[in-house]
Amino acid sequence: MGQTFAEKILARKAGLPSTQAGQIVEIEPDVVLSHDNTAAIYGIFKELGVEKVLYPERLAITLDHAAPAPTTKHAENHRVVREFVRAQGVAHFFDVGRGICHQVLVEEGLSLPGETVLGADSHTPHAGVMGAFGAGIGRSEVAVLWATGRLWLRVPESMRITVHGRLNTGVTAKDLALKVIGDLGADAALYMSVEWHGEAIGAMSLASRAVLPNMMAEMGAKNSYVPPDEKVFAYLEGRARRAYEPVYPDADAAYTVDVAYDAAQIEPMVARPHTVDNVAPLSQVAGVPWTRRSWARAPTPASKTWPPPPR
Repeated sequence: MGQTFAEKILARKAGLPSTQAGQIVEIEPDVVLSHDNTAAIYGIFKELGVEKVLYPERLAITLDHAAPAPTTKHAENHRVVREFVRAQGVAHFFDVGRGICHQVLVEEGLSLPGETVLGADSHTPHAGVMGAFGAGIGRSEVAVLWATGRLWLRVPESMRITVHGRLNTGVTAKDLALKVIGDLGADAALYMSVEWHGEAIGAMSLASRAVLPNMMAEMGAKNSYVPPDEKVFAYLEGRARRAYEPVYPDADAAYTVDVAYDAAQIEPMVARPHTVDNVAPLSQVAGVPWTRRSWARAPTPASKTWPPPPR
């Protein structure tokens, strides 16, 4: 039996010939991401009784969530982060104004094919646009990574989404993501690895592809992955901070959930209040004034046959 992307990359990082969903492995991530929450993580780190980060070259820190600082409390928080960066010798520091952390890591050649990015932010799966394993983790877990360089992970089950054809003019990757979340549900990918395949994905620009793994955080995914191709390799030419080796799933890999879409059938979508999976095609809600009743979730059709997530 072949291996999915998650099974294969976590086996590589754990130094194992293979892994399977549900297995516990210990890895050393290539990049450890944090942002304004670095100050809070530093407080946890000090409680561990450790003074120096073991691998400061693996840290990537961005000030982007409260930028510029809106209050004196936020300004003090930023001061603490900058002091931590200087004291620990963190090379990959991006101060206020550089941009949003996930996009910055891509632009700076830090999120790379076949590598792992663990970050104290739920949208760390964004790194999957480069073919990386990107996963959000907690602040205490980041503090432990600073101290030890290692962390255990559970190998996630995998979902494959294949999108055939081409999206119509005016239909975006965000519409595709909302369609998928609306069909499958906001918790359909809890702690799963979501892979994107198909000619519609290959035809997208990197900017459009990035929407897909980022949005999978809204469906509960642990990570999300787009197979790296020549567009990715060309983008990383002269940009990648180090040599990398892409990882691809095997053709005979087994998926817990396996769904396919015809891109031509995707319409512009709208996410209605108050959940991300309460979606409808724009054509159904155009001209409808907002009221709680008019935008309430419609009853689930009896014909809905999407597979439920594993429990």
